[in-house]
Amino acid sequence: MKTLEYQKIVDTVADLCMKANMHLNNDVLTAFQTSYDNEESEVGKEVLEKLIENAKIASEEEVAMCQDTGVAVCFVEVGQDLVITGGELEKAIEEGVRKGYQEGYLRKSMCHPFTRKNTGDNTPPVIHTRVVPGDNLKITVAPKGGGSENMSALKMLTPAQGKKGVVDFVVKTVEEAGPNPCPPIVVGVGIGGNFERCALLAKKSLLRPLDKENSDPELREMEKEILQKINNLGIGPQGFGGRTTALAVHIEMEPCHIASLPVAVNINCHAARHAEAVL
Repeated sequence: MKTLEYQKIVDTVADLCMKANMHLNNDVLTAFQTSYDNEESEVGKEVLEKLIENAKIASEEEVAMCQDTGVAVCFVEVGQDLVITGGELEKAIEEGVRKGYQEGYLRKSMCHPFTRKNTGDNTPPVIHTRVVPGDNLKITVAPKGGGSENMSALKMLTPAQGKKGVVDFVVKTVEEAGPNPCPPIVVGVGIGGNFERCALLAKKSLLRPLDKENSDPELREMEKEILQKINNLGIGPQGFGGRTTALAVHIEMEPCHIASLPVAVNINCHAARHAEAVL
């Protein structure tokens, strides 16, 4: 039986909050460069060039790449043979978010829904926990900005609408979002499950590296079809026109009820941020 100290989790989460907000992963940087090379619009190329430059400055100077440092969304896999000592897991994660956002000088965005009074420390985080085999603790922190989150959508389609209905809904959601989610975007799609499960699938799909293909051939072809349709909309980088509205479309799918076809679209801005650690 493996033990893990509370403070170790706190310090790890704090580090992940800062790392995710300051350093874009190589798959995103490569996608920026590829999009720049292929972009037909001169204005679009200029925007992509600025995004590449911005990411470089943020990483070198260790400052946030975007003023919206987001809701701290945490995906946690807890080994069933792991024992955490000195405190509760979720309290450790919350304390880690508080510490990371304070020490990293990251904007605190969490507030009361009606009074809009800020909580002052970017807590509470949103935590999704799974118990898995083994004795490790895997934590992924994915700061999620408000602008792109606001453009996300969920719809309970009828089974008769089928695959075409899903494709049309995803493309329509992106088209109606226009420049608001700060394109080029990454489009996460969750299909199946039920009302809340498809939304989580869409969010989770955004963690997949941009250079990693979907292992399901059917979904891989759907992703390519949707991506092409989205990039044919002409919205372009930051909405100034061009071929690069989306960097990628990621789909996760599960079985659903015979009477339902749930589909969720979770849009991520160009700051496709996440960092992970295994303890």
